[in-house]
Parts: sequence; C-alpha cells; structure tokens
Amino acid sequence: MKPRSVFGASLICSFLALPVLAQENPEIGQRQGQFNLIVHNFAVLGGMAQGRVDYDADLAQTAADNLFHITRHDQSRLWPEGTDADSVDGTRALPAIWENLDDFVAKFTDLQTAAEGVQAVASDGMDALRPAVGALGAACQACHQTYRAEAS
Repeated sequence: MKPRSVFGASLICSFLALPVLAQENPEIGQRQGQFNLIVHNFAVLGGMAQGRVDYDADLAQTAADNLFHITRHDQSRLWPEGTDADSVDGTRALPAIWENLDDFVAKFTDLQTAAEGVQAVASDGMDALRPAVGALGAACQACHQTYRAEAS
C-alpha cells in the first residue's frame, strides 16, 4: 500500500466516524477514533514483526510515521471527567484514569516514546523493527492493564 493509499484510507475512516462525533459525549468518539487509527497502523507493523505480513520498508515507515503523529495529537480535550465506563456507556476507560492522572499521562508519554522508537527504525529491516514494535506493544499493554476495562 502506498503512502497516499494509507492517507486516503485514514481520511475515509475519519469521515465514517463522523456520526459518532454527534453523540452526547463526543470526546469519547474522538478518542476512540484516535485509538482506532493507532490500532490500524500498529496492525501493519505487528503483522510484519510477527511474520504474518511480508516486510515492506516503505509501508512500515508510513505506518510508523502515522503512529508518531497520531500519538502527538493534543489529548487535553479528549479526557474530560465523567467520560469513564462507570459514568457513560460506550467507553472502556476506567475511572482510575482521573484518579491517577499523572500516571496515565506518564503511560501515554511512554507510548509516544515507543512510537518515536518505531519511527526511527521502521525502514531499517526486520531485526530493527521487531524489538521496537515489541516496546510499542508493551507501552500499549501497560496502560490497558491499569486503565481499560475488559471487553464485555
């Protein structure tokens, strides 16, 4: 997939998410949209790292660049109090986020650092990509273990 195709697919997904933005708490839909884009790009890299998808340096770099930029998106308006799973339907965000906001922010910073690490090595071959993708997955998991409810 060419970078233009990845951008086009991301743009289409953004427009398809617009109905979600009209809900009572649009922040939930907006942050879920952001995480869907993270998952979309992580899946490309994870598939390569696990050997399920042939390594493609250009595609890996595009996905890594996307992750870098997505994780730099301003989070300040996406996490208002009262948008946790105990307060509203449609989210898996636990109230612990707001109870331990400094730790949550630190974990998101770890995600940003891991995304930067993947971006730095994505086109350098599988030996460089695998550990960087592992670190990215670990950063995701560290936050999910503490701050995301199990799927129902």
